[in-house]
Amino acid sequence: MLKIFIATLVFFLLAFIAMSLGYIIKRKQLQGSCGGLSNIGIEKVCDCPQPCELRKKRIAMEKRQKHQQINNRII
Repeated sequence: MLKIFIATLVFFLLAFIAMSLGYIIKRKQLQGSCGGLSNIGIEKVCDCPQPCELRKKRIAMEKRQKHQQINNRII
């Protein structure tokens, strides 16, 4: 019984590590199988009229990354 528990624990840890590495490498936001809230037009979770400074920085960084990817494809 203990061997089955340890084998299951190791399997789930390996799966968790693999998903974490995939997230770290791709730098994409996590989303559900149907695309999450962005598919129905909801861009942000809160109803704040202005995004916070952290979100503004993240948006700017995402724009820079997109422009960099486009420039890399052109070159």
